[in-house]
Amino acid sequence: MHVTAQHVIRFLERVAAVIKEHRDELTQLDANIGDADHGANMDRGFSAVLAKLPTLADKDIGTILKTTGMTLISTVGGASGPLYGTAFMRAASVLTDKTELTPHDVTQAFEAALEGLKVRGKAQRGEKTMIDAIEPGVAVLRTANGTDEPFLAVLQRAVAAVEAGMQATIPMQATKGRASYLGERSIGHQDPGATSSYYIARALLDTLQEPD
Repeated sequence: MHVTAQHVIRFLERVAAVIKEHRDELTQLDANIGDADHGANMDRGFSAVLAKLPTLADKDIGTILKTTGMTLISTVGGASGPLYGTAFMRAASVLTDKTELTPHDVTQAFEAALEGLKVRGKAQRGEKTMIDAIEPGVAVLRTANGTDEPFLAVLQRAVAAVEAGMQATIPMQATKGRASYLGERSIGHQDPGATSSYYIARALLDTLQEPD
C-alpha cells in the first residue's frame, strides 16, 4: 500500500483526539515519576497542530511533518516538545516533496525520527524513556523492509512491539530525565513518554486500517 498526504492529515487528527482522550492518564503516569504535566503538554501541542492542519491540506508530506514538529517545539513544555518536535522534523527531512509514501519511505522516516530522538535526548534503550517503546517498533519495520509481507501486517507487528516496549518500562529504573532523580523509586511505574509514543503508533495503524 501507499501512504498519502491525506493519510498523514488523518493520522495527525487522530493523534490529537487520542492524546486528548488519554490526557489525564498521561498526566497521572507523569505524576508518579515526573512533573505531572505530560498529558497537558501533549494535549496543548497536538491541539495546536490540529488547528494548523487546514492550512496544510494541499502540502507535501515533508512540509506537513515539518510544520507539526515546529509546532510541537513551540507549544509543548518540558522535554516532550523538543523530543517529539525533533522526531517529526527528522522524519520530514527524508520525505521532502513527497505526496505518497512506500513502505520503505515510512521505514526511513521512522529510522530518522528514532535517530533524532536518541541524539536530542542523549538516550539509549533500557533507560526508561520513549526510546524503549519506539526502538522495538522501528526494528520490526527495518527487518521487514524489502520483504513481501503486507505492510499493514508489518505495521501491526511493529505497534505490538511498541506496546510491549512500553510495558517493559514498568520494572526499569530510570537513568534519564526527571524520573532518574527518583532512583529505585522509579521502578514499578510505566514511562509516560513511552505511553504517548504507543498511542501515536496506534493512531497511525488505526488510520491506515480505515477504508479510504
